Amino acid sequence: MSEQIYGDDDMDRQITLVDENGNEELYEILFTFHSDDYDKSYVLLYPAAVGEDEEIEVQAFSYDADEDGEVISSDLHEITSDEEWDMVDGVLNTFFEDDRLSGN
Repeated sequence: MSEQIYGDDDMDRQITLVDENGNEELYEILFTFHSDDYDKSYVLLYPAAVGEDEEIEVQAFSYDADEDGEVISSDLHEITSDEEWDMVDGVLNTFFEDDRLSGN
């Protein structure tokens, strides 16, 4: 899977993921965070085309940023360990449960 991160002001919270078949899908960035335990930064994404009442499927990746904080397509990495997924899931659940964070 490859990725493209938009840098335009209008699209700086969006990313296009391209699957192994060349299909592109636009995603919104839900939020990013850093884990001191894993010494990694993470980005959580959801499909931009999801309707307001539809259930969303959140995608998560770790990423590397350059010294300017920019992220390029090759900097997203799939999460492979169960322990790391559990940590990301816990952060996501906290996000959705805390109205101050999720805006609900």
